[in-house]
Amino acid sequence: MKVVCQRDKLLAAFQTASAVAPARSTKPILQNVKLEVRDGLATLVATDLEIGVRVDVPGVDVDAAGSVILPTGRFGSILRESSDQMLRLEAEARGTLVRGERSEFHLLGENPDEYPAVSGFQESAYQEVSARLFREMIRRTVFATDNESTRYALGGVLLEFAADQLTAVGTDGRRLATMHGPAKAVGGHQVADGTAIVPTKAMHLLERALVDPDAEIRLAVKAGTVLVQAGASTVSSRLVEGRFPRWRDVFPQRQDASRVEVMVGPFYAAVRQAAILTSDETRGVDFTFGEGRVVLTGRAAELGQSRVELPIGYDGPSIGITLDPRFVTDFLKVLDPESNFKIELKDSASAAVCSTSDGYGYVIMPLAREH
Repeated sequence: MKVVCQRDKLLAAFQTASAVAPARSTKPILQNVKLEVRDGLATLVATDLEIGVRVDVPGVDVDAAGSVILPTGRFGSILRESSDQMLRLEAEARGTLVRGERSEFHLLGENPDEYPAVSGFQESAYQEVSARLFREMIRRTVFATDNESTRYALGGVLLEFAADQLTAVGTDGRRLATMHGPAKAVGGHQVADGTAIVPTKAMHLLERALVDPDAEIRLAVKAGTVLVQAGASTVSSRLVEGRFPRWRDVFPQRQDASRVEVMVGPFYAAVRQAAILTSDETRGVDFTFGEGRVVLTGRAAELGQSRVELPIGYDGPSIGITLDPRFVTDFLKVLDPESNFKIELKDSASAAVCSTSDGYGYVIMPLAREH
């Protein structure tokens, strides 16, 4: 194998691929990234046996086909520290020669034939969705997942497929985030039960791989696996097995609730301020809406008390609720600070329901009010 690559493009692709390689494994070869070169194309491959990724590297000059195993830490350091625009990689008897204009590295490596196969995207039936939309779906739902749950399969994001729509849902049982948007089923793509739960780690990897917001991505689900093609990257992952909660039941249908519209940026700042004087034991912040303002109060016996007031356009009946400020800020920080959102409240014992105009919904269960 002999290939000449642009260092910056190789670095970007290597960072995406190496995110999958485990730091420790009973199969040491998995702690590396495999480089495959053939037919004028170089591809970086990595897997932890649950999630796999293939990243094509543009701008390569192939002199000879073949493959090598690259150690993630050392080779990544070479790519970052080198000042060369182009690097030449060549297979040696026991590893890889990496040569720049004034540098040379001989990396020992394992036999590339022993690296597990990682699937590419060969599907003719798939769901097509905007990369910009899918990236927002990941950002706005993945933080609400729970890898520790034993009762439900909450360690991933639920994807619901329809002929013209895709819905993503994440929950840990105390809050729930969901977003939907347009998508197109191509080639008669159908999913059993219309849903699939994609592991949290795979969703984070997909977010990293979505570098071109104007691209279209392809998702295909079959035999307990999801395949996603995003530009030069293809991610494959086993699906999370188990039962996901009936998430639509979490969104209450309330006619008697109060609805308040608030700007994201000022509200985010007020929540962060009020949370300064809370603790793990008294982590709740009291939110009181009424008289054209919202008053946020935090307290901790060993720290003191905070009170933050924010003017808002709400003059309805006074209503109060105690919420975990971490759950509130998780929602706010994925939104544009200049945008508005609506919060729907019934009473101190009922869930707070937040929503935006672009298909995003978020439910937070209240905490018991401290007295």
